Amino acid sequence: MTPIRRGSKRGGIDLGGTKIQAIIVDSGSEVLGQSRQPTPRDGGPGAVADAIAAALREAADAAGVEPSSLRGVGVGSPGEVNSTNGTVANAKNLPAWSDSYPLGARLAEALGTRVAVGNDVSVATAAEYELGAGRGHASVLGVFWGTGVGGGLILDGKPWHGRGAAGEIGHMVIKRDGARCPCGNHGCLEAYAGRAAMEAEARRRVKHGDKTILFKLMNKHDKPRLTSGVWERALDHGDKMAEHLIDRAVKALGAGAPTESKDITITGPDIAENGAVVPLGASTSLPGVKQVLILVEKNPAALVALFNVTDAVEANFSTRAKMGQSSDVYAVAIMNDGKALYAKKEVKVTLGGCGG
Repeated sequence: MTPIRRGSKRGGIDLGGTKIQAIIVDSGSEVLGQSRQPTPRDGGPGAVADAIAAALREAADAAGVEPSSLRGVGVGSPGEVNSTNGTVANAKNLPAWSDSYPLGARLAEALGTRVAVGNDVSVATAAEYELGAGRGHASVLGVFWGTGVGGGLILDGKPWHGRGAAGEIGHMVIKRDGARCPCGNHGCLEAYAGRAAMEAEARRRVKHGDKTILFKLMNKHDKPRLTSGVWERALDHGDKMAEHLIDRAVKALGAGAPTESKDITITGPDIAENGAVVPLGASTSLPGVKQVLILVEKNPAALVALFNVTDAVEANFSTRAKMGQSSDVYAVAIMNDGKALYAKKEVKVTLGGCGG
């Protein structure tokens, strides 16, 4: 059998709760063709897979290539993704998608080329790290606001998943017994800032008699959901409900971000000689701490140490780090509810020692 010759062009797919975006790029990552289609609202994973394949074919047609000639296709999908076998499960913002589904295999068969599947936020954070806003930085936190709210984390140049969901801030509880989230929990960040939850809240308010032009704009522009464009137009028209729900979402996003706290203590010298190995400490008496991290922002390996906290282990830790340049040093406490609290101090590095 003659092997299939594949070119250098690649396909990329962003699978979201409201849209499917497909592109074809060349070896220099220049976009040659693209397509955008709405995500099916019913039909389950099979209908979504068919729509993905259709979007990729349309983008390939715009680029003047056959899908089967592509070097491969990468898919960023919400949910629990097993990148090894290409399956996706528990994609909450997609129709009837709870069980594991072989998305990679289904698309490979439909498109005639290799398909790799990764978590959407993780691969987006990796892309920013390699090609975008994160270039030149050792550690990056990516936060993505869409149908849901996702986060990805890279520490010292490597993806960091912790116990499986490190960086995924959307389901951090920011308000105890708060609004119901699409995941079924209450008070999650996504319950206030995810577009799906915002639309549900807008519908609830309309049902109770509140006024808005959001749904009028949605119908006028033939959108199946309250897309970002609909929200933008409503804000341009001074719609009070849209303004209130956007403000509510922004406040929630702020609450979900790491917060400086006087209850976290970071210790270390104020000044150090270039190349010196210095003692650093982190402690807190707060309840509900799961992990404590010590980071030196400008070191090539920013993460100096990570400590797990249990009932038998007090949150009082020390380590040592080599200082190559002046830098902020952080003690970060990761709480059981997903929140991150931190303290920081600056360690100045001199070329001539510590002034003695």
